Amino acid sequence: MSKDRSEKEKYSWRRVDLHIHTPASACYAEPNVTYLDILRKAEEKGLDIIAITDHNTVAGCAAMAKEIEELTLLERLNRLRAQEKQRLEEYRRLGDKVLVLPGFEFTATLGFHILGIFSEKTSIRELEHILLDLNIPPDKLDAGSTEVGATTDVLTAYRIIDEAGGLVIAAHANSSHGVAMQGLGFGGQTKIAYTQDPHLHALEVTDLEKKGRRTTASFYSGSKPEYPRRMHCIQGSDAHRLNRDPHDRNALGVGDRVTEVLLPEVSFEALKAVFLGDDFARTRPYRPAKAPFDHVRAAREQGPSIVQSFHESMAKKGGRLHAIICDVVAFANANGGIIYVGARADPKVPPVGISNPEEAISILKAEIQRKVTPPLDVTIDSLESEGKKIVRLVVPKGSDVPYAVDGTKIYVRSESETSLALRDEIVQLVQQRLTPSQPEVTEEIESAEEKAVLQIEPPRTGVEIIETVERKGTLYHTVKDLRNGNIVQNVTRSSARKLWRYAITQREQTPVNSEEITWHGDIGFWKTYKRGGKVRYNLAQRDSEGKIHIYYGVTEEGFHGEWRRFLEGE
Repeated sequence: MSKDRSEKEKYSWRRVDLHIHTPASACYAEPNVTYLDILRKAEEKGLDIIAITDHNTVAGCAAMAKEIEELTLLERLNRLRAQEKQRLEEYRRLGDKVLVLPGFEFTATLGFHILGIFSEKTSIRELEHILLDLNIPPDKLDAGSTEVGATTDVLTAYRIIDEAGGLVIAAHANSSHGVAMQGLGFGGQTKIAYTQDPHLHALEVTDLEKKGRRTTASFYSGSKPEYPRRMHCIQGSDAHRLNRDPHDRNALGVGDRVTEVLLPEVSFEALKAVFLGDDFARTRPYRPAKAPFDHVRAAREQGPSIVQSFHESMAKKGGRLHAIICDVVAFANANGGIIYVGARADPKVPPVGISNPEEAISILKAEIQRKVTPPLDVTIDSLESEGKKIVRLVVPKGSDVPYAVDGTKIYVRSESETSLALRDEIVQLVQQRLTPSQPEVTEEIESAEEKAVLQIEPPRTGVEIIETVERKGTLYHTVKDLRNGNIVQNVTRSSARKLWRYAITQREQTPVNSEEITWHGDIGFWKTYKRGGKVRYNLAQRDSEGKIHIYYGVTEEGFHGEWRRFLEGE
């Protein structure tokens, strides 16, 4: 084995993100993020090297260094409190995993942005001196603003940062404030100078993953006579937040756009040597496997249902904690379910999260033990979604129904709604407890249904109003839940829950006209409507005696077999 090959085998691909902001940048999107949060996110993303590059300041680097220094001093004086000890240990643990390089994103004259990245051994005082040499006003050294007045021109900035021992990278060179001047009607010799200067070590670009002859890397491949110097092109997150903004695909978080560099060791010196060399195969865009599956987001995209619900808060004020306990009972009285606390059902709204999930879990466990009878074993843990902690309650199907809140209030789950149980529902729960089989129905209804034969099984969601009777001017309806076959009698429009109320209102006010139904054999499509952001369908079916059955509020998951032709047609 040759010596060169032996040396090469010591190299390994390392993930680097050299463009990360902190709350020290005035335009940072999440001011409550801590430096530990950023380091934890870097670890979570598998990064080996990161650079802190706030706008025209090293205040972020200074704040993190100061916190570690103060914690270390308290440790030497034996004055560390438990929480402080935990933070110091976390800094040390993460420091062993992720190399943090200090730096800044400098705004040169005409608004061009340049990254200056330095060895971790460089002091804050040295970095501030470099910023002063770049004409950052002393009174704006801690401002973290992109606008700092007249500073230094691009080429002078390259030279000053390089001569100070820094790594010089043109920030987002191919986009706004980039030295490649894309989209500008001028450039010429200036553009050549700004991208070919010997003090410039690399271009940070946003199209490294794209293919074709018009990419920035292809343009600066050294093939053009006026651009003879081939440039190292890398990518960085330019993270102004901890996690990617779900509503803006360009607002990246830590480690969302990463470069891999082939290094013999994780060090600033090894990293800089790559950009000073001519081996362009030692950098490449990092292509991660699929992002970790976000169970919470997937659930939110499905929306609330008979087996899952969402609560943005668990505050006692406003009855929000009570609403969660009601859901627990409702799920236990049905087939179980999952409750997410800390996020709305709407996936377009970022989750607010739970700031102290451990405390929240303790409160929920105590409240369930105190409020729910008979005793119920609910599993409670926390998940992460979009950078926020979400508390999850996994409620089992109860073995000792009916369950109640405060000993008297029995709740049930119907589609996406938790409601107080009606009399027939309570009876059915008791029958279920005494005879663990399908709930019995009255002989009157049973015999009525036996007369008619349905050739195709009805949809598996929604409700059907089996019959309606009038007593003293009030209409009483018998409602069948298509999910479980439960039948509830004596439901009025005023006593009905949301889906039932819709069905009853339709039944009372909008009589069905067979000609309005699109028929396929004995099954038909009537109309659709939208509720809670979810499309619902009113469907029809003729039985063997020609009677038309109307199924109200059928959701997509209720379609099966021949019914799916209406869904596909829609």
